[in-house]
Amino acid sequence: MLRFSKWKIIAVLALTLSAIFVVVPSLVSPASLQAISKALPEWAQPRTIVLGLDLQGGSYVMLEVDKPSVLHTQVTNLRDDVRRILREEKIAITGGIGAQARGVQLRIPEAADRAKALPKFRQLAQGFGSARMGGAPPLEVREGDDGLVQIVVTEAGVTDKVRRAVEQSIEVIRRRVDALGTREPSIQRQGDDRIIVQVPGLQDPEQLKQILGQTAKLEFRLVAEPGASPSEIEELEQTEQQGKIGIERQVMVQGEDLTDAQPGFDQRNGEPVVNFRFNIRGAQKFGEVTSKNVGRLFAIVLDNKVISAPRILTPITGGSGQISGHFTVEQANNLSILLRAGALPAKLDIVEERTVGPGLGQDSIDAGKRAAYVGAGLVVVYMLITYGVFGIFANLALFVHIAFIFAGLVLTGSTLTLPGIAGIVLTIGMAVDSNVLIYERIREEQHGGRSILASLDAGFNRAFATIVDSNVTMFVAAAILYFLGSGPVRGFAVSLALGILTTIVTAVTMTRMMIAAWYHFARPTRLPI
Repeated sequence: MLRFSKWKIIAVLALTLSAIFVVVPSLVSPASLQAISKALPEWAQPRTIVLGLDLQGGSYVMLEVDKPSVLHTQVTNLRDDVRRILREEKIAITGGIGAQARGVQLRIPEAADRAKALPKFRQLAQGFGSARMGGAPPLEVREGDDGLVQIVVTEAGVTDKVRRAVEQSIEVIRRRVDALGTREPSIQRQGDDRIIVQVPGLQDPEQLKQILGQTAKLEFRLVAEPGASPSEIEELEQTEQQGKIGIERQVMVQGEDLTDAQPGFDQRNGEPVVNFRFNIRGAQKFGEVTSKNVGRLFAIVLDNKVISAPRILTPITGGSGQISGHFTVEQANNLSILLRAGALPAKLDIVEERTVGPGLGQDSIDAGKRAAYVGAGLVVVYMLITYGVFGIFANLALFVHIAFIFAGLVLTGSTLTLPGIAGIVLTIGMAVDSNVLIYERIREEQHGGRSILASLDAGFNRAFATIVDSNVTMFVAAAILYFLGSGPVRGFAVSLALGILTTIVTAVTMTRMMIAAWYHFARPTRLPI
């Protein structure tokens, strides 16, 4: 057991040096780190440990899905679907399609037409949203007197839509926050209709609120022509001019078909603009609309405001275009970020916001450092007093153990939080506990009259199974905390899991290697333990 191949020794030493090399950038001052970064190529840029909101400060925002806006969108989509069915089935109605608070109503005078339309209306529930609330349907179709038909969005349909809006919003928010250049944001769901956003290191909450508070709902719709039916027209405000303009309700191309949006400058007048590009589906739709409507005004609608309404002079089949609206450079950049990230499925209201200052974060860091130093110091002293030379080996392995944990945090991009520091302190005790199991087993074997080599061999081999069992149990607990917990709980679970994985290497392999080297050089006649 005291012989190690050269490749194994080299591998352990290389792994240790690599861990120290990875951790060093996190220990130097920001000025030194910046100087190092400038001297290295882009592919070799040093990475540092990402501190959580509780350690470096940042912005905290709680968002809530606006249910009235969700219901309004559902009613609007429902009206468009009903209009499409009537057009496809060539069904005549009287009085148009009226929008209500929770649905739409229309009058179909002919019984034969109602017989064709009602099954189609009931089928809308299948694509309108899954009914998760105990099988309750998202839509109800009601018949009244004189051919009156009402299609109502149920409470189950609204609740289901809100839940799915939260799920979609989390992904959109993540892309938007990442585009700001921040690191390791924490975006979590709370309840059925709320989202918590934490951005460590961002001390300007207004910038975060500006990005999160906009829906960036982009639509391309035709400007209504004189004589069009009032029920098919919507009056929208213009950003470039005073007053409103009549826009057809039908959306010709949606912003979700965009594949890219980048800020730029108009070559004619030098004004900031946003250049966009469609996917294949969007390019086909855009080409068809511009081909069939040459000479008409084509409105670009952002968040229900007409930012531009250029005239279609020729068919645009290239799948790309430009949005202009007297933007500033910052506005064009923010708009491009919003369009690239995608539109939020619903309006989000800010119900709570906090800014954690760097001073509070520094206090947390200092407290965590003191706890770690005191805990590690007591462990080191105890091992030295109790096990002498073998205690030195355990302390050296403990140092490498800590280096491995921090290196793991850097390489995985995990965020170090205050509970994470507590997890590291806990793993320090667990790592030393493994050494204690080995050393006590060695001591028992020696008291039993076995030789030095036999005692060392039995100590490591017989304690190994116990160490593995205890660490596997703790790793399972850490995994459960990670997958079922959130926020600080997950930070604790990450540091705990990394510490458990490195314990096997440091407490068994590395300690065994150091004891083997000591035995070959010292040739002791008895074990100092």
